[in-house]
Amino acid sequence: MAKLGTIAFGGPAVHVAMLREEVVRRRCWLEDSEFLDLFGAVSVLPGPSSTQLAIVLSRRRAGWAGLVVGGACFIAPAMSIVLGLAWAYRRYHATPTGGGVLYGVEPVVVAVVAVALWELGRSALKERWFVLIGAGALAAYFGGINVLVPLAAGGLAVSLVSNRDRLTGSPALLPALPVLAAVAPARIRPGSLAVLSEFAKLGVIVFGSGYVLLAFLRADLVTHLHWLTEHQVLDAVAAGQVTPGPVFTTVTFVGYLLGGVPTALVSTAGIFVPSFVMVSALEPLVGRIRRSPWLAPAVEGVAVAALGLMAGVTVDLGRTAVLDPLTGLLAMAALAVLLRWRPNGAWLVAGGAAVGVAHALA
Repeated sequence: MAKLGTIAFGGPAVHVAMLREEVVRRRCWLEDSEFLDLFGAVSVLPGPSSTQLAIVLSRRRAGWAGLVVGGACFIAPAMSIVLGLAWAYRRYHATPTGGGVLYGVEPVVVAVVAVALWELGRSALKERWFVLIGAGALAAYFGGINVLVPLAAGGLAVSLVSNRDRLTGSPALLPALPVLAAVAPARIRPGSLAVLSEFAKLGVIVFGSGYVLLAFLRADLVTHLHWLTEHQVLDAVAAGQVTPGPVFTTVTFVGYLLGGVPTALVSTAGIFVPSFVMVSALEPLVGRIRRSPWLAPAVEGVAVAALGLMAGVTVDLGRTAVLDPLTGLLAMAALAVLLRWRPNGAWLVAGGAAVGVAHALA
């Protein structure tokens, strides 16, 4: 997990692709079907879904110790890098950018995600009509609809269709939707407890990828709490986007601006600890969920919808990453290499970074 936390540039879709490559294809820890079950289960939880997937995969492989160590190792590299960027930002007031590295890495990760989507889709689309769920989730993504809506709709649709013969009988318990927590009261000068409370709250109410976090940070930290300026929040988001690992490490940058290293650690713990707790509660139930006539189809539907959302993210990544003929060539070359030889994604990422740096220095 430490390796993936160090090389997984590009956000949640890339993390899912690389996690699947590592634990399913390379190490054979799980079958694709079990991976999809876990992916669907964590997709309905609030918080950083790809980090939660790393946590639950670690738990499945090495028990409770694995859950803690694997999750921490996935988060720690990005947190350390963001801390360094925050220190440089405060000292030199320079917006962090990943110029040359990202120029070469982003087209490669688009290819990695595209291949993962194709292979996961073949496992997830067990019925032809499941394509409609994925397409609906994709449309919802581009329509700006809250990601919880297509996930819930996909799970409900598959559950109802799979149990249509039971609907004339006694009422059945359908999956309950998570309830959003209330917004915490504002405080202008935050202490450690206030910071912990704020980011723990975000850890249990923010659904979707780390990019959704931007809207919450702007609403809470700028508009309501007045802890930071909008420019500082945007710079924090930039730091989270140009580093590998969870985009939610944006809050490490925010915490550093609010009170240095101690507050950065408090804010990071606040937003990630709820994920460890939720995954701890959910993982033992995955087997029961798979045996439930109502919940098992719901998880399948959620997984298909999540892949539709992932496809939307991939399109956006492609628009951002493929800027010119060279980046287009990088993306196509990485796609061809993946389909032909299936190498370790780390080598492709390193190669893309090298090309990007060479281009920037040319």
